[in-house]
Amino acid sequence: MHDQYLWAFVMYFQYHGLQLVGGAELPLYSFHVPAGFPSPAQDHIEREISLDELLGLRLPQTFLVRVAGDSMIGAGIFDGDLGVVDRAIEAKAGDIVIAALNNEPLVKRLHKEHGGYVLRSENPAYAPRPVLAGDEFSVWGVMRYSVRHHV
Repeated sequence: MHDQYLWAFVMYFQYHGLQLVGGAELPLYSFHVPAGFPSPAQDHIEREISLDELLGLRLPQTFLVRVAGDSMIGAGIFDGDLGVVDRAIEAKAGDIVIAALNNEPLVKRLHKEHGGYVLRSENPAYAPRPVLAGDEFSVWGVMRYSVRHHV
């Protein structure tokens, strides 16, 4: 049954496995970057950080998904974004989750109402979807970050 959900999940979200042997540390600068012309005087490195450590990418419970659609734009999650998902976090009301509902994978905000769960989009064009008594429902993990390519 678990494999059945995984197959549906992989088909929709384009699961991205990680093979990190070691992480490269990148400089984190102590200044804010203006949208105009940057000042060379603000060229001070605060410290080195590792993005895979910051995002938890080395952890075995972390996986990536490619988001499709516009149902979560109100939460800043757009079509084509990469979602960093942690399956070790127990989902609670208000979390953005990757779940399978009747073998259909989705990314939604989890709510608890009237003793049951409701999956809500962050786009008013999409109606909330209550999880009904006969539904097969499984939460795969909590989305911790989304990453967008801006070029």
